[in-house]
Amino acid sequence: MFHDPRRMFEAETSKPQNVTSTLRRFTGYFRPYWRRYLGVLVMMIISTWAAVTAPQLLGQAVDCYLTPPAATAVFEGASPNLSLQPSDGSGPPVQATDSACWYAEVPLTATQADRIAGLAGLVARLLALYALGSVTTGLMFYWMTTSGQRVLRTLRVEVFHHILRLPIGYHVAHESGDTMSRVTNDADTIQQAVSFALIQVLSGAFLILWVAYRMLSESLAYGLVALAMLPLMMAATAWFSAQARRAFRRTRVEMGSVNAELQESISGVREAQAFSREDENIASFRQTNAANRDANIRAVAYTSALAPTLEALGYVALALVAIVGGYALLRGQPLLGQTVTLGLIITFIAYVQRFNQPVQQIAVLWTNIQSAIAGGERIFGLLDIVPNLVDDPDALALPPIRGDVVLQDVWAEYEAGEAVLRGVSLHAEPGQTVAIVGPTGAGKTTLINLIPRFYDVTRGALTIDGHDVRHVTGASLRQQIGVVLQESFLFSDTVMENIRFGRPEATDDEVIAAARLANAHAFIERLPEGYATKLGERGSGLSQGQRQLLAIARAALADPRILILDEATSSVDTRTERLIQSALESLLHGRTSFVIAHRLSTIRHADQVLVLDRGQIVERGTHDSLMARRGVYYNLYMSQFRRQSQVEGGDGRQAVPAPA
Repeated sequence: MFHDPRRMFEAETSKPQNVTSTLRRFTGYFRPYWRRYLGVLVMMIISTWAAVTAPQLLGQAVDCYLTPPAATAVFEGASPNLSLQPSDGSGPPVQATDSACWYAEVPLTATQADRIAGLAGLVARLLALYALGSVTTGLMFYWMTTSGQRVLRTLRVEVFHHILRLPIGYHVAHESGDTMSRVTNDADTIQQAVSFALIQVLSGAFLILWVAYRMLSESLAYGLVALAMLPLMMAATAWFSAQARRAFRRTRVEMGSVNAELQESISGVREAQAFSREDENIASFRQTNAANRDANIRAVAYTSALAPTLEALGYVALALVAIVGGYALLRGQPLLGQTVTLGLIITFIAYVQRFNQPVQQIAVLWTNIQSAIAGGERIFGLLDIVPNLVDDPDALALPPIRGDVVLQDVWAEYEAGEAVLRGVSLHAEPGQTVAIVGPTGAGKTTLINLIPRFYDVTRGALTIDGHDVRHVTGASLRQQIGVVLQESFLFSDTVMENIRFGRPEATDDEVIAAARLANAHAFIERLPEGYATKLGERGSGLSQGQRQLLAIARAALADPRILILDEATSSVDTRTERLIQSALESLLHGRTSFVIAHRLSTIRHADQVLVLDRGQIVERGTHDSLMARRGVYYNLYMSQFRRQSQVEGGDGRQAVPAPA
């Protein structure tokens, strides 16, 4: 039942992670929006085409308009293999091809005015390409972001639904702050990725592939020179990414620890102030926050190192293109049979810049991607937890019950091999009240948690009206069981809705009737807005007794056939307890009830009293018969209940004297 946070931390951050599997699961959430993503793909293709075409136009501006036309002119009907001699007669012939100036043909007789006019048209096309790229990029981001938000909503709802399905044992063993962190912080990292980083990375990768293809298709030799640094870029990205991914797993876990400690400190602020522990709590939070800071610094160190590494390799690639191309141009030598012109060099320089831009952009955004993968791993890790308490495939709805509860040789354990209950057997007939007493750790709470099947029996059987609780649906079982705990939980809602919580369809009159039965109506009427008064967190502003009365009213409204009271009156004063006891007498009438009580008044009226010790029933009977036996219950009474008996002697009973 207990857990080692450090061991869980090491397991979560050290275990191998399947990134491919995580990405594949993300794909499943995006699948319902495939039409929108098809539009994103189309916009990505158009945007990338515009980005790749622009360098070609820049090259043509040089070769077709800014240099002597004899060097790059294309004649109508000219052969693709036509050789043109430079106008000064020096240097090797320049190869003229049909594709040299595919935007506009420039005859040898073109005047300067013609070239200026043609250049202006080319610039207009460049501006149109840039505008087209901007529009398509904007649409791409909008569609991706809206779809990503829908995916995130679906994921959050699924996680929340799964959290509510997890058994009580999971929530006992895990800090609520860490669980909340998976729904909030981990989901936020995914939101940042799907809203911006993911589309940037995908479009950047697409642009890289297209630019590489165009470089290789225009000049294989020159393209290989331009891509010479690519293997080193890939190796650097792979290494830094692996290190960053592990570091970001640690940041997600550390962030969960920060949330857990924050939630605990806020919930216990009264205790911290009462015991003057503010400084110690601040120091503890500072230490937890420092661990989160160190984990983030380590993660950012790897991702920050990746960007300048890739940038440096990009500059090396740019230098190679300029040096190799410039050398070939100045020497007048072709590069592996491919003529190098000034326009080709400018085109490839623009290509390399286009190539390096998304590479560096991906490196910068890789922080978000790695963090999102780490957050996704934690979320999917939670979703992969299989609840150990699920309805059988053939489970039937439990019909309306009378409340006949039987435990047959029941064993229960939280950790394998460590039994909490051992061979417990009992029979509670419909309408009976069963009081359960015993020292701390005897197994009282475990026993009553088995009835609504918050935990399963390890051996034996628990039946209600002859139905094994493991073979009926949990919803139909718990709808007929009411629970009032020592610390009743009230929601930040109106008094009316808090009472109506267990039966949402109840009318206002039925809610008021339940409040009257619970002796809560009088104090509710004195509240500022009566039943419409909105309560603070956990019912703050009400006394413990008032919160208990509302919890009893909630149980009364649900009208359960089985009622469980877990020390429901142990934290209130005697006067309030009498109000609660009066309400309970009305509530218990005709219902099978299991009561864990530290108050003698509840035990005296029980049909059965069970005495638990070390997970076993050591005595059973009525209060009077057990007192007459002078065994374990008698000793417990003399040590724990005798003073209460003297204080509560107004019920007409005489306290049993202590032995001489």
